[in-house]
Amino acid sequence: MTESTNSAKHSSKDAFAIYKQNVDKMFGSIRQSVPQYHQAITNMQQECLQAFEHAANSAFEFQADVTRKAGLPTSMPEATIRVVDDTIEEIAKVSSISNQMVLATIDAAQQNVKTLNDNAKSFASLNRDILQSWISAFNLKFN
Repeated sequence: MTESTNSAKHSSKDAFAIYKQNVDKMFGSIRQSVPQYHQAITNMQQECLQAFEHAANSAFEFQADVTRKAGLPTSMPEATIRVVDDTIEEIAKVSSISNQMVLATIDAAQQNVKTLNDNAKSFASLNRDILQSWISAFNLKFN
């Protein structure tokens, strides 16, 4: 871009106005890409889940075919079936609790960022008020 093009795109030559315009432009661009990232990550998670499920099912089908063709017995004692079922049930419970913890952690982090944002606004407002009172005090002394 040429200097005249840069000047034309800025409504002011004030450094803070130019900074604000560029920051707004940058965050606007980032904000537009967030849904795309979200969709891409969701698609990737679904694809991975499907791939792992397919791999597990394929491995079990292969093992079942080999076992049956070899004529090996596949029946399990009732106690073993209970242990396997109970183990899977406990794994499902742990997974559920783990997911709840992760979601709670994400929610807490989001609340912390919101609090930080609110505090930053309050801090900036407080600084503005302090600066204004100093300026008022100095103006009285010099007048």
